[in-house]
Amino acid sequence: MTTPFSFDVLATDGAARRGRIHTAHGTIETPAFMPVGTAATVKAMMPESVRSTGAEIILGNTYHLMIRPSAQRIHDLGGLHRFMNWPGPILTDSGGYQVMSLADLRKLTEDGVTFRSHIDGSKHRLTPEDSMDIQRLLDATITMALDECTPYPIDKAGAHNSMQLSMRWAKRSRDAWVERPGYGVYGIAQGSVFADLREESIKALAPMDFHGIAIGGLAVGEGRDLMFDTLDACEPFLPAEKPRYLMGVGKPLDLIGGVKRGIDQFDCVLPTRSGRTGQAFTWRGPINMRNARHKDDPRPIDESCSCPACRNYSRAYIRHLHRADEMLGAMLLTWHNIQHYQDLMARMRSAIEAGAFADFEAGVLAGYAQGDIDPR
Repeated sequence: MTTPFSFDVLATDGAARRGRIHTAHGTIETPAFMPVGTAATVKAMMPESVRSTGAEIILGNTYHLMIRPSAQRIHDLGGLHRFMNWPGPILTDSGGYQVMSLADLRKLTEDGVTFRSHIDGSKHRLTPEDSMDIQRLLDATITMALDECTPYPIDKAGAHNSMQLSMRWAKRSRDAWVERPGYGVYGIAQGSVFADLREESIKALAPMDFHGIAIGGLAVGEGRDLMFDTLDACEPFLPAEKPRYLMGVGKPLDLIGGVKRGIDQFDCVLPTRSGRTGQAFTWRGPINMRNARHKDDPRPIDESCSCPACRNYSRAYIRHLHRADEMLGAMLLTWHNIQHYQDLMARMRSAIEAGAFADFEAGVLAGYAQGDIDPR
């Protein structure tokens, strides 16, 4: 018998929650960070390597996969899990972010959005019903409702109109989603940085009975303080019995601040993108591995990290790889960054269980204030 989709809150510490999501493709310990596999791959990583870091769920992208290789082709080849050799849970973005990010290549109407492919200019139509069908063909464990990701800055009237469109699309998405044991569909709250619009959006989603609620339209230029203020405004209205997902966030301190405000799931391209551009995340803050200060340094990136980059290679070697534009540099640093993010989530889960989240946060901030240690 297939496990039903469900969410358990196992412990709390203030607004921070330690939970567990049960799905058809396995359990997800929360708070969780989902590495981004936009085009059915986490860049510079093997799926087995991603799993070894402790990641239990990854993210794919509806728009990119429908463009190439197509949802139907992936379906015919056994679905996204088999196609990319990831048996665990997969969450797929609905294409809503591309409504904003590809604004020059799309036309938006009440019915949906028409895109010009960023690859070859071909025309593609995406409605809420289309998005649900594509994500079903992909066999997404968690499907996201189609929304308009509201840009920033925007005036309140524009944010209200955008949010209301997303709520109408949310209803159509929920109606079109096909129930399957162990699968879930999340609604997305919008409203930019306006607290009353966020409240209105979350309340509008409530009767639609989504399995989880996402907070969209943040980390789009508003800054950390305003993002946290918006999360503070949302938290009292979010249903306690459902997982909460902050989309597209973020840096390690953003994740800590999000968990502190009741968020259970996160995704962001930052650890993989940074791995390809020479930035490493450590418990003393981010460091640029291309800097000359590392050229003779025999130490690992982070002595407390268990990833292969830190176990087997020096800072000097990893700097050399990035300066020489060798693929191994991107691979090792991406692995390290994903490991760091998974370690961060695991430590937050333990801190919540122990009722010590404030002490954990203070410890991380103290490490950042100390900064990276100079070579011996």
